[in-house]
Amino acid sequence: MSSTGSDEAATPEEESREGVSQVETETETATATTTETMNLVEAVRNALHTEMARDEHVVVLGEDVAENGGVFRATEGLLESFGDERVVDTPLAESGIVGTAIGLAMTDMRPVAEMQFMGFAYPAFDQLVSHAARMRSRSHGQYTVPMVVRAPYGGGIRAPEHHSESKEAFFVHEPGLKVVVPSTPADAKGLLIASIRDPDPVVFLEPKLVYRAFREDVPTNAYETPLGKAAVKREGSDVTVYTWGAMVHPTLIAADNVADEDGIDVEVVDLRTLSPLDVETVVDSFEKTGRAVVVHEAPKTAGLGAEIAATIQEEALLHQEAPITRVAGYDVPMPLHELEDYYLPQALRIQEGIRETVSF
Repeated sequence: MSSTGSDEAATPEEESREGVSQVETETETATATTTETMNLVEAVRNALHTEMARDEHVVVLGEDVAENGGVFRATEGLLESFGDERVVDTPLAESGIVGTAIGLAMTDMRPVAEMQFMGFAYPAFDQLVSHAARMRSRSHGQYTVPMVVRAPYGGGIRAPEHHSESKEAFFVHEPGLKVVVPSTPADAKGLLIASIRDPDPVVFLEPKLVYRAFREDVPTNAYETPLGKAAVKREGSDVTVYTWGAMVHPTLIAADNVADEDGIDVEVVDLRTLSPLDVETVVDSFEKTGRAVVVHEAPKTAGLGAEIAATIQEEALLHQEAPITRVAGYDVPMPLHELEDYYLPQALRIQEGIRETVSF
């Protein structure tokens, strides 16, 4: 069954799939009575373990995901729990990893493929856009590709070249791919479970800057955070800031700072799912505040901020009080260590963008 909020009934094939617990519905719908404190990478690991225990069709594959538990240890312990037929170390061949996952997904499996870094995924781009994203339309609905491609992404950890890209717009541009970016441990678990259960391919981008930045209480039961639904992280009335992933946290700091220093009441919207975009929440918030700032660490030109600005223009122009401001990465390759902090939007630069928009 799709996890995008649809009311459609499950197909007979979905209802009869083997290996799914008979208490699944009760587990998913019960109110969580226990929580465990986790950081984001632990929440990802917990989601994978939860779904692999629930459904024997879920498999994990990628470079070093088994013996070493992944480069960030997100898959640590899965090999011991589920064996080497469900947790598979692959050759260093991203196109082969994603191509294998597509084949598995089309034969009733639920593969979760790991790219060690987003910048390593480019060799697999052809598999994603030419096959995974198009299989439903190519087969007129006869085949779907229920797979997840996980990738740590973004800067801030002083990594070398091709380890710090934020190119989510590449994948958002492709119809047929869903693109998900959590910003908190609780969202990471719920969104990853929803992505694994979704009938279509999902690119699941994990902001490695916040992998171990903080901890929060995460429900220990299985639960889904719906895809395609943004979260209002901070209520406000003067200006809306739209953001996602690692940029949610400096945005919240900036919002508190301008509230204390300037009396500006900022609403912060964490998109969480970039495709499909939650247009309703985007527009509703803008109609309330009349001003918008978009924050992302990807390069400014043709980044997702431009799409959000265009959506606001099309859907809520008569509510607009000021030009829409984009606070983004620069149109250069992600720099190495010494200049990385200058490239990434920090709270100070976000504050300047908020003040500029409100003072127009």
